[in-house]
Amino acid sequence: MHGCGEELLPRQQFLIRKEINVNRRKFLKSGAIGAMATPKLLAGTSSTDLSSIISPDEDAAARSSRNSWLSQYTAEDHRRRLKNIAAVEASVRGSNRKHLITDYLPGQCTYNLGEYPAKKPWAIGEWDARELDRLKAEGIGLIQLHEEWNDSQRLFGADKYSPLNPKGFRQFLDWAHQRGMKVIVYLSSGFMERRDPDFRPEWARDQDLVELFYHYALCSPASPSWRAYISKQFQKVLEEYGVDGIYNDLGYAPLAGNSHPVTKDEVPAFPESATQDGALGDLLALLYEEVHRRGGIVKVHYGATDRPQTDLKIYDYLWVGEGVESSDSLRTAVKNYSPYIVPCLDMSRAKIASEDELYLQSIPYMQFPLLLAGKPFTGKRGLVEGIHYVPEADDFWTHHCHEIWNYYQQHPNGPYSYGWWDSVPGRPEARTVHAKWLRQYAPMVEPGTWAWIEIKETSFVRGPLPAGVVASVFANREIHLVLANYGANPVTIETTQGFAAADDPQAQAEKTRWELGARSLLILKRNAPSGIS
Repeated sequence: MHGCGEELLPRQQFLIRKEINVNRRKFLKSGAIGAMATPKLLAGTSSTDLSSIISPDEDAAARSSRNSWLSQYTAEDHRRRLKNIAAVEASVRGSNRKHLITDYLPGQCTYNLGEYPAKKPWAIGEWDARELDRLKAEGIGLIQLHEEWNDSQRLFGADKYSPLNPKGFRQFLDWAHQRGMKVIVYLSSGFMERRDPDFRPEWARDQDLVELFYHYALCSPASPSWRAYISKQFQKVLEEYGVDGIYNDLGYAPLAGNSHPVTKDEVPAFPESATQDGALGDLLALLYEEVHRRGGIVKVHYGATDRPQTDLKIYDYLWVGEGVESSDSLRTAVKNYSPYIVPCLDMSRAKIASEDELYLQSIPYMQFPLLLAGKPFTGKRGLVEGIHYVPEADDFWTHHCHEIWNYYQQHPNGPYSYGWWDSVPGRPEARTVHAKWLRQYAPMVEPGTWAWIEIKETSFVRGPLPAGVVASVFANREIHLVLANYGANPVTIETTQGFAAADDPQAQAEKTRWELGARSLLILKRNAPSGIS
């Protein structure tokens, strides 16, 4: 772990920032910010500068103006972009899909605030300030807090919808916002602790999730009283704490074909089938609108490679990968999902040949993996006296926490695990490799980029693509050509125009012959407007 040596900010500065955040929360309450919030990398900065995210604590009008990447484009920028798009349109003959990139924050991480359950609440201090500095420098723009932010077991007088450590939580938000980073927090439109005093039996059928210390009912989206309760909780979290959005862990059991008796409160208003989650889609669409009315971000998580069966707009980001043991199966299952997809291969179960494998499986499909960061995940949350746990022999997560704790005790200097979905021992290269690929990926998905995903044929490449090779093209002020070899043998690819490797910012000479190793990824870029026809 990194040492501590920086001084905390003076109390006076803290109070000023607190007042700013209070005013910001009042403004968010009005919902007026919704039309203005467009979290993007600023145009006009270096394509490798990943630190220019806008601070939410700026004056709203100034933020709106600075966030408008389009207003930063000169006539020459527009000319380069249009010429590049025209060149790709002429070159690409068929693709799996095509997408215009707008509101997209590619650099995302979970941040472990500390252990929960615990004997005392986690604290926020100098180490966290420096960790936020490191994440900012590495290109992270969106931080996701998991359930340890709240007091789901009511151990310290709060609840599932309130911060475990209110002062520390607000300090963390304040520091993240100062660095121009957005923070979304865990909520669930379905999971509710059955032992919680607020819980009502009519909200959920008898189909609970019981693991580790959780005894979660899966509340029905067809229950009007549950909808009223959870909608108010979403609103409270958005309005009271100044968070930038919600990570919604669905906690959903499909209503179609459900053998458990319907509760007395459920209203079967929508068609339900294997291809239509009627009530769920309706509830999620309403919650999405409520978050967006306040300028917020919605990330949804269902489980494994699943997604809700609905055509309604219900997320900005869909997180996939929990419980998935193969990077290839994750890629093939989610590669055609609607943007934006945030893969997180479950490294508590999966094995990979190298960290680069995670990026091979995602970048060609306009996806970028989630980083696990923050404080080390020690696993002690699975061994707190007075907490009832599912026995280790009967529960994967109890066993996983014990395994992490045992390793942490024997190796106090690491390598550490950083989340539920991390390996034991941890992966010391994960952070460096994530930053390496994000430096290449962020410039190619800047706002206004058109992406042609998994192209079928292109005159950028001489001859047909070798078997097992996938190519995608991204066009804006630069053209990026992504080449992924999923085969077991190396291949040679010739381009009809000169490109430079995106991982070499100093490269001046462009070339046309590229060696692509077995199961490897290459990102190429062309700066000048292309004249290919």
